[in-house]
Amino acid sequence: MAPSVIVIGAGVVGASAAWSLARAGASVLLLEAFERGHDRGSSHGATRIFRHGYAEQDYVALSVRALDGWKHLERTSGRRIFDRTGAVDHGDPEALSAIAEAQDAAELPYEWLTGAEAAGRWPGLRFEERVLFSPGGGRLRAADAVDALLDAAEAAGARLRFGVRASGIDPDGDAVAVTASDGTHTADRVVVAAGSWTPELVRPWLAANGVTIPTVTVTEEQPAHFPLRPGPAHDESRWPSFVHHPTADGSPSVYGLLTPGEGVKVGFHGTGPAVDPDRRDRTIDPTRLGRLQEYVAEWVPGVDATRPEGISCLYDSTESEDFVLDRVGPVVVATGFSGHGFKFGPALGDILSRLALDGEPAEPRFRLAVASPDA
Repeated sequence: MAPSVIVIGAGVVGASAAWSLARAGASVLLLEAFERGHDRGSSHGATRIFRHGYAEQDYVALSVRALDGWKHLERTSGRRIFDRTGAVDHGDPEALSAIAEAQDAAELPYEWLTGAEAAGRWPGLRFEERVLFSPGGGRLRAADAVDALLDAAEAAGARLRFGVRASGIDPDGDAVAVTASDGTHTADRVVVAAGSWTPELVRPWLAANGVTIPTVTVTEEQPAHFPLRPGPAHDESRWPSFVHHPTADGSPSVYGLLTPGEGVKVGFHGTGPAVDPDRRDRTIDPTRLGRLQEYVAEWVPGVDATRPEGISCLYDSTESEDFVLDRVGPVVVATGFSGHGFKFGPALGDILSRLALDGEPAEPRFRLAVASPDA
């Protein structure tokens, strides 16, 4: 008999895990603290970047695996999830060279352009002198993707419960008991994929088992949508996903992509203040927004930098920006997605399913550390 599994969290990672587990034959109960499609965490909004642009070969391989999963979800759901617009990287030459080397190893296509060539191709953007274009990148229709994952999980047999908040995880004989707002639920395994709420939820369990979790800092990030200007850049088909890598002047990493009907989303990566996810007020900080407008006015000439629509979202980040994907006893932990996890959703779900059902370990960089005796 297949084991029973409770999945905590219905964002992209939890939904992907529930889908993978249910397809593998597990009896799945998914618990989500808020309503379906809520905007309190890290998975809300219409779009997310999809890119293969990593310097680390294991992340590139994970992106390839994820794209296969997104395409499978499209076939399963009959919904459009991925728009192949291409992805552009510019900025730090060393970062670009490392990305190209990793894509060479994965046999992925890319193209080198000068800044002038890139500006001619994408008139809404200004570029540094060296530009790397990856035709396999693009954007994910994020809200549609999470909704399709939840539908697919339910169609495969998972039970979905919204408005049910988990508050504790304890042993119950050979099973695990999850204390929640509607009572206690027991299962053979538990997958905790509750975004910014995961570290505090799993910390007591990990401590009781002599395991430490890396420091995960929850921050409130503040990207914004900017409307398109009239002219060549007004054509929505002429916008790739883009990343501007930090250069020697100390500028932050910047990402962006077009959200159809909403404008171009631009944000600084991982620069926001630390917050309690239950107590942030989500007020747009005018000083931070002003800095973003200054960047957009200089580097994104195809939009109106004077008319931003600010967005509040959460990052749960490790110092290395590596994910945490590991299992301690019957409890699987998923956290630390550091603002770049969405694109990997189906691949992460598969990893978590294998951890829960087979104990198959994730890549070494994603594993938890056993506490020292003196810790």
